[in-house]
Amino acid sequence: MKFTISNELIEKVEQLVQSKNDEAILDLLNEYHHADIAEILEDLNTEQASYIIKLLDSEKTSEILMEMDEGDREKILATLSTKEIAEEIEELDTDDAADMIAELSEERQIEVIAQIEDEEHKAEIRELLTYDEDTAGGLMAKELVRVNENWTVTECVREMRAQAENVTRVHSIYVVDGNEKLIGRLSLKDLLMASPRAHISTVYIPKVDFVDVNEDAEEVARIMQKYDLEAIPVVDENKVLLGRITIDDIVDVIKEEAEKDYQMAAGITQDVEADDSILQLTRARLPWLFLGLVGGIGAFLIMEGFKGTFEKYAVLFFFTPLIAAMAGNVGVQSSAIIVQGLANDDVKGSINKRLIKEMFLAALNGFILALFLFAFVWITKGSFLTALAISVSLVAVIIIAGLIGTFVPLFLDKKGIDPAIATGPFITTSNDIFGILIYFWIAKLILGI
Repeated sequence: MKFTISNELIEKVEQLVQSKNDEAILDLLNEYHHADIAEILEDLNTEQASYIIKLLDSEKTSEILMEMDEGDREKILATLSTKEIAEEIEELDTDDAADMIAELSEERQIEVIAQIEDEEHKAEIRELLTYDEDTAGGLMAKELVRVNENWTVTECVREMRAQAENVTRVHSIYVVDGNEKLIGRLSLKDLLMASPRAHISTVYIPKVDFVDVNEDAEEVARIMQKYDLEAIPVVDENKVLLGRITIDDIVDVIKEEAEKDYQMAAGITQDVEADDSILQLTRARLPWLFLGLVGGIGAFLIMEGFKGTFEKYAVLFFFTPLIAAMAGNVGVQSSAIIVQGLANDDVKGSINKRLIKEMFLAALNGFILALFLFAFVWITKGSFLTALAISVSLVAVIIIAGLIGTFVPLFLDKKGIDPAIATGPFITTSNDIFGILIYFWIAKLILGI
């Protein structure tokens, strides 16, 4: 059954917390999944949420905290002692543990790590904290099942049982040599079918996909998506097996990247959320708004330069918003398709081929739209030349807008700049300016002004 949060549920939880009815709180929340409880806590104030976190068992609250929004989680962690945070950390897989610790101040990180009793867990977390969060190393978990090629099947099964105790899900069994280098993977079916005395070297599969520990997180996501992988091993420059990345971490990467691209397309230069401060939101939005202001001033100067054209053919003025809007819309459409294709690694071939294809596509769309606009202007205004000038301008504007919308993201991608920046205000503003300039220049040429 789908979980649905309601005002009645939140009010009930608030009342139970206020009355400190611990038993009733435990009975109520016991029937919910940890992700549902996280959603409930996000609707409570920090004091109420912290009370519940301290009340529940660490095995459950550690999962709840990881499901919560980062901002809400940070507020709750600020109310917990270093010992309490360490207890939560010890229940988490190393990748989640490292992520949670990374949200703390440097001073608290040292204090929390010192409180972790499991020395191996502590050492692995410290290792993960050394990697950049946007790399494979920053995504990977140390928990996995690895077997040595020199073990017999009997030894392998015994070792796998011991290792599996610390692994939440066994996606794959990785095979290493005597130097801990990744050399392949092991099929559970082949393992079951093999003789107990057979060595793993005779049954393992040498073909295995892997990523370097310094590989960019987006590239890891692309590889896993392309090959439909639920998990992928991570190795160092010597191909020594370090850890693995699972699909749940990649889903988070894809989600974060989509949110970032959406904000950039909307003209927001930083990763911000609705509950961030006014100053943070202003810093994120103002640069693109300023670009729009500059674009508007540019359009004003262009229109002022064609003042004489306006005086003789005032009707041209009333079609200016239409031309500007069409230029902006076509540019955003073209850039959005290219940005999406680049993100999915679907855009291949030379830039010239893409530009030629877009030119023909824009010309076809522009011609169809121009026919309708020509008929409308001729019927309503009764001037063949005016209708011709406006409709021809529309075709030219649409073609140029399509070319700009295609070229800019491809160019940015070639230069190593996120092409998502090309969509939204950047393309809209540039196409508005070019569109208006082309519109009046062609109109002036056809009308002989």
